[in-house]
Amino acid sequence: MFDSDKWQEIFSTISKNKLRTILTGFSVAWGIFMLIILLGSGYGLQHGVENQFRSSAVNSIFIRGGNTAVAYGGFQPGRDIQLVNSDYDAVRNNIGQIDHITSRFFIRGTVTIAYKSKSGNFEVRAVHPDHAFIENTVIKKGRYISNSDLDEFKKVTCIGTLIQEQLFAKDEDPLGKYVNINGIAFQVVGVFQDEEGDYENRMLYLPITTAQKAFNGQEKIRQILLTTGDATVEESVTIVENITSMLAAKHNFDKNDTKALSVWNNYEEYKKVLSLMANIRFFIWIVGIGTIIAGIVGVSNIMMIVVKERTKEIGVRKALGATPSSIVALIIQESIFITAVAGYLGLICGVGLLELIATYMPPSDFFDRPEVNLGVALSATMVLILAGTIAGLIPARKASLINPVLALRDE
Repeated sequence: MFDSDKWQEIFSTISKNKLRTILTGFSVAWGIFMLIILLGSGYGLQHGVENQFRSSAVNSIFIRGGNTAVAYGGFQPGRDIQLVNSDYDAVRNNIGQIDHITSRFFIRGTVTIAYKSKSGNFEVRAVHPDHAFIENTVIKKGRYISNSDLDEFKKVTCIGTLIQEQLFAKDEDPLGKYVNINGIAFQVVGVFQDEEGDYENRMLYLPITTAQKAFNGQEKIRQILLTTGDATVEESVTIVENITSMLAAKHNFDKNDTKALSVWNNYEEYKKVLSLMANIRFFIWIVGIGTIIAGIVGVSNIMMIVVKERTKEIGVRKALGATPSSIVALIIQESIFITAVAGYLGLICGVGLLELIATYMPPSDFFDRPEVNLGVALSATMVLILAGTIAGLIPARKASLINPVLALRDE
């Protein structure tokens, strides 16, 4: 129940000691402010790290042939492991829990792309249709590479938005037009955009079967890319081990030779980074709470002084029948009020500063959108209430134990 008399007493006490109350509240406000800034910065780092993984599916695995580092099966070290189409088929047909899979073939040397009088040097990737899912490719116009393109060796291409801007007029639709890739005509069937940036948007995608045939690629592939569906990190590691063992047997190299294949488990690395970010946030909470504790000690000391100054008043209250619990409630209520008001001012200032940073900070690959979510705000609120209670508990207990007779004698 709301007790107006109690609040009048609290406000009266605060108004008589404005400077002391402000300085005490500042320590709490600063603690909450620093906690919010540190937590917001931690989320900014996490968003920046997540941006590094946005170009490819989080649960993707990249496999590329390397050079053997140990002798095996009568072969000397330093042997080149060249992946071929049958490796892609073997992985696709024999490894479970694969969601999407593609291989890549790159045209060697400088690739010149021309359309009418305009031309430029761009990178060409020859792929399977699933490549769009693995690379998070967004189709802006037309379509991507299809299975029928591979089966029929169609000379079609899907181009990046920056290639469209460089080779085609502003109001010209590139779909259906033909571009020359090292002198061979390919029809544009789609335009894509990749969130990773300009480098990816200067790509052309071709059907891998067509590219291998047109550019003397034979059966060679550069990489195998796949996603592991809803597999856990541990299951994705097992998938990598199974693929490595199968390719080791196929190409006659030691499955424990880490140089024979270059394997990047995106999901495993992503989980490691998230674990690191969680540890950083935990450390931030420790630092922030330590700062708040310093403020709590200040509030508690001030409340001890308040109790000392009001010893006679508390003695009169008890002599007139006030219960120890009412005395405790009065002191704790004042402590929580000071802590809550100061803390919320610190909270608002912290959130406001984070908003300014997020709005005006230049773009960065490793720090993006510092923010404080609802869960953090609720947690900070609980910390404030707990802090106010703790700060007032010891002084309140001392006040409740005051002897009315001795208090009335106090000068």
